[in-house]
Amino acid sequence: MSVEKFAFIGLGRMGYPMAGHLRTAGHQVTVFDIFEETVDRWVAEHGGQAASSPREAAAGASIVFTSLPADAHLRTAAYGDDGIFAGLETGAVWVDHTTASVVVSRELAEAATNQGAGFLDAPVSGGVQGAVNGGLTIMVGGADESVTRALPFIELYASLATHLGPSGAGQLTKMANQICVVGLCQALAEGLDFAESAGLDVAQVISVMLKGSSTSWQMENRAETMLAGEYDFGFATPLMQKDIALCMEAAREMAVPLPITSMVGQFLADVERMGGQGWDWSSLMERQRSHRSG
Repeated sequence: MSVEKFAFIGLGRMGYPMAGHLRTAGHQVTVFDIFEETVDRWVAEHGGQAASSPREAAAGASIVFTSLPADAHLRTAAYGDDGIFAGLETGAVWVDHTTASVVVSRELAEAATNQGAGFLDAPVSGGVQGAVNGGLTIMVGGADESVTRALPFIELYASLATHLGPSGAGQLTKMANQICVVGLCQALAEGLDFAESAGLDVAQVISVMLKGSSTSWQMENRAETMLAGEYDFGFATPLMQKDIALCMEAAREMAVPLPITSMVGQFLADVERMGGQGWDWSSLMERQRSHRSG
């Protein structure tokens, strides 16, 4: 694999280690984030270059990677004199790992095409630990030629990266993933609370369930921390609420009912009112406990 020049924009909990994997593989990486201290820390740890704007980061890069919170952040990074499109090279590919709307993904894909570049919507699953370990699952939408160009580099931080169709297919697949995940986590909260209320040894119950038909990633990775009431990590409650809102919007357009997903969205709003805005969203467990005790 030849040495490439990349840009990585957005050094949050996910982007920081993902950009690190690209650098560890020997590629030139220029990074940008709105928090300068984060950029300085990343450069000190990994080498590479710091940019003062998305435009500066994208200039000369064969692939531009982004990992941002939501649609508004993507549009801010994309447009204007200091935006990505101002620096995006003809023939380059923009790989976006933001969990965003289908609307903005297709909008940016069209704008990139008009500029002679490619765009992939490539949301991820696997959490911060998956990003650190290079074990993410990545759902990719976009043109075949852009996928072929970018996939070998995406695989530097992914255990599975799958091309699922044209622009928007990655985001729609991530929505399906989130619809399944939120229902599982709420069910886990209810099951753990039930076992705890029954006076069972819940750690033993978890051990048994992990070997049975109820096992899931959520149970394997979150049951113990939910039981202990520990949520100072992972995917914050407002981010999952944002993802649920995206799912509900897309479902309304397709006339698909999502009663459980809608209910969990309301439950997460309850968690925020309990002071859990900065907690991992598995803090659904605290709402469950509060409801039982109240």
